[in-house]
Amino acid sequence: MANVFKQTLQTFGKVDVVFNNAGIGRVHSSHDLEYAEWRNTVNVDLDGVFLVAREAIREFLKADGGVIVNTASMYGWVGSPGSAAYNAAKGGVINLTRSLALEYAEQNIRVNALCPGFIDTPIIPEESKEALRSMTPMKRLGKDEEMAKAVLFMSSDDSSFMTGNALTVDGGYTAQ
Repeated sequence: MANVFKQTLQTFGKVDVVFNNAGIGRVHSSHDLEYAEWRNTVNVDLDGVFLVAREAIREFLKADGGVIVNTASMYGWVGSPGSAAYNAAKGGVINLTRSLALEYAEQNIRVNALCPGFIDTPIIPEESKEALRSMTPMKRLGKDEEMAKAVLFMSSDDSSFMTGNALTVDGGYTAQ
């Protein structure tokens, strides 16, 4: 991870914003979930976020501040059957975000999280899209552009007094 930041600094001279976007997960009954799969999900979805954030904070402390936007999920707020590892990891991302925000607020480092709902991307099989639309109060899937705009907002000066938040963009799913 340190090499990524080193190369970025050599190329661009500075890092202002880190969008920490990673996630994996499969639906499995918890009693059938192998511990290795649990660890792999938590490793990518939570440990990976921490490791990138740690490197970003090290750079931001040298540069008088910066912004981190972590991707969590609406499933960091609510449970869903068969997704214990994913839900636990994404809930951990929300609380990691809050903890880092409090720890580094005085150093001008803002840390927030994006909690997307069902987004219309190639990762969602076509045969699942209608069911996901029907589960969403707005009766549609989100667009990747909508997530990008939320990240841009959290990265910009328009949100300069915002840290430790988890912005949920889910078409009303978690409001149910």
